[in-house]
Amino acid sequence: MKTQIISIAAAGILSVMSGAVMAGDAAAGKGKAAMCAGCHGANGVSIAPMYPNLAGQKEAYLAKAINDYKSGARNDPTMKAMVGSLSDADIANLAAYFAEL
Repeated sequence: MKTQIISIAAAGILSVMSGAVMAGDAAAGKGKAAMCAGCHGANGVSIAPMYPNLAGQKEAYLAKAINDYKSGARNDPTMKAMVGSLSDADIANLAAYFAEL
């Protein structure tokens, strides 16, 4: 029982810490966002219904989605090519930028 309580507490602490690490720099993300504008719009609002809006999405969701495209967990060859060279910091920054819009 004590082991379970310690495990749950450790998981809670790690989840809080991972959220803190994930927070990106929106200003830096704005500089990278130009690469997204062709499909997702200059302000993160897509002009074509086939591409999702990025503006106003939750930061954690955006970061996970980008990481999933990069790893192949989400299958889209265009997105995989677009995000393949992004660093973890780039991803966090883009997520922060679009979440603020």
